[in-house]
Parts: sequence; structure tokens; C-alpha cells
Amino acid sequence: MNITTILFILLSVMAIGSAVMMISSKSPVHSVLWLVVVFFAISGHYILLNAQFLAIVNIIVYAGAIMVLFLFVVMLMNLNAETEPIKNYRLQLVGIVAGGLLLLVIISAIMKMDVEHLVQTKDGDAGLIKVLGMNLFKNYVLPFEISSVLFLSAMIGAVVIGKKDENVN
Repeated sequence: MNITTILFILLSVMAIGSAVMMISSKSPVHSVLWLVVVFFAISGHYILLNAQFLAIVNIIVYAGAIMVLFLFVVMLMNLNAETEPIKNYRLQLVGIVAGGLLLLVIISAIMKMDVEHLVQTKDGDAGLIKVLGMNLFKNYVLPFEISSVLFLSAMIGAVVIGKKDENVN
């Protein structure tokens, strides 16, 4: 086995183990932290696929910003076992049936999958930041500039909405 296969297996075990720990954890804070570990393992998979930009964005946006937001929301919610409502058994039964049906759909999709033509790769530099930047600034300059103007107007709007009105008594 080569190093790429070993890294893939280790990252996959890490992602699946962390996902199981995230689901089975009793504390919501621990669940969020396990989800951060899952995102780091997925970023490792992106690096193995030679998609460095996706790996960096995944770490910065998902593992960084969104998980910190989730963590603050969970900490502010003050989740206690005493205040939790009693679970309806019919709702649990519906959840089990829906999960079983989803499992059947996944199994049928896997059985109809063509294993011999699973992945088509053209070249190994499709996910590099240099290739993405050249494609973005050669082929998609106008949409990129329009989106930057929209983001600028959204930031100005957020500042105007968030600014206190000094004339209010």
C-alpha cells in the first residue's frame, strides 16, 4: 500500500469515528467539537484529491466560522434535561421508519452503481488555487465583479441598519 491509500484510510476512519461520536455524544458542546474534527478529516480528503482551495475554505469557513457560531448558539441556549419536553413515541417511530427507508434507498443506489467507472479524472491540477484563479479571472470576470459589488452593497446596508439613530429620544 502506498502513502496515499494509508492516509485515505486514516482520514476515513477519523471522519467516521468522529461522526459517530458527534451523534452519540450527550453534550451538545461535545457534538459541535466532534463535528469540527469531521470537517478537518474532510479537508484532509480534499488535500488528497489535490483540491487545496476547497480544503482551505472548508477549514476557514466551516470548521472556523460556522462551528464557532454553532458553539455560541448552543452555549447560549442553556440546554437542561429538566426543561426538555417529553418525547412522543409516535414521532420516534416515524423517525425510525424514515431512517430505514433512507437506508433502503442508499443500499439500492449502491447496488446499481457501476464500480468499474466510479471516478473519471482528467488531470491532477483541476483543484489547484492557481488554476481556479486563472479560470475565475479569464472566463468569469463579469460575474465575479458583479458579485463583489453585491457584497459591497450588502456590507454598506448592514452598517446602515446596524448604526444607531442619534435623533431617537
